[in-house]
Amino acid sequence: MIQHFGMTILAAGLLGAAAPAAAQQQLGALAPENLARERPAAPFDLTGTWLHASPPGVGFRFSPPEGFRLTPEAQVHYDAAQAAAAEGLVYRNDIGLCWPAGLPLIMTRVWPIAMIQLPTAIYMVSEFMNSLRIVYLDGREHTDPDLVVPSFNGESIGRWEGDTLVIDTRHFPGHHHWIDTGIPASDALQIVERIRMIEDGARLEIEYTLTDPKSWEGSWTMTKQWRRVDDRDIEEVECLPDLNDYMPTVQSDFNVR
Repeated sequence: MIQHFGMTILAAGLLGAAAPAAAQQQLGALAPENLARERPAAPFDLTGTWLHASPPGVGFRFSPPEGFRLTPEAQVHYDAAQAAAAEGLVYRNDIGLCWPAGLPLIMTRVWPIAMIQLPTAIYMVSEFMNSLRIVYLDGREHTDPDLVVPSFNGESIGRWEGDTLVIDTRHFPGHHHWIDTGIPASDALQIVERIRMIEDGARLEIEYTLTDPKSWEGSWTMTKQWRRVDDRDIEEVECLPDLNDYMPTVQSDFNVR
């Protein structure tokens, strides 16, 4: 094994061992051979630009339901965030310091998301920091936890169940990753989305189920909606620390750590 930038890599060729057969057979999502394989037709096509637009009374935030119970470790962060908010301050504003927002936050903000659907994957680019998310549809499984490189948008594997796209996302980092309202996400976070296209393709209904045994008890489920916005394109939006120096929320007097 070779340690490289904090990742463990199996160097089969260097060690004289043959790579596993599964690794040899897994083609990239854009490989012509993979794209050309016969597959059932997808029930719908997400290609387009979408913007969060839930019905009245359903906000964009991922707010915990009544009876929601945090673990003791997560409760410390939640209480600190609520106390800071009561004083007009913010708590650990990592996004303001240009840490990626990650899932699930990028899915409900005021920034549109451009989606391109292929037979093997759906590519999503959020205008929120131009965050890239890829949902693989080519039948691959999640990467071995001992080999995967965690990411803020996680590793998303999708499958079709009737008229519903089910996306299972895992392998998140265990630091600088937050759910709304000051709830921390850990490396045990798993998000399952069930996406249906409604209103003749004008809207999406997405049911989110979040589990994270290191941060809360049981599962946390909510449903939100998006609308298609054909008059929008996404632009390049960068998070620049030198500009953020002028934001009140990143100053020590406002940002509780």
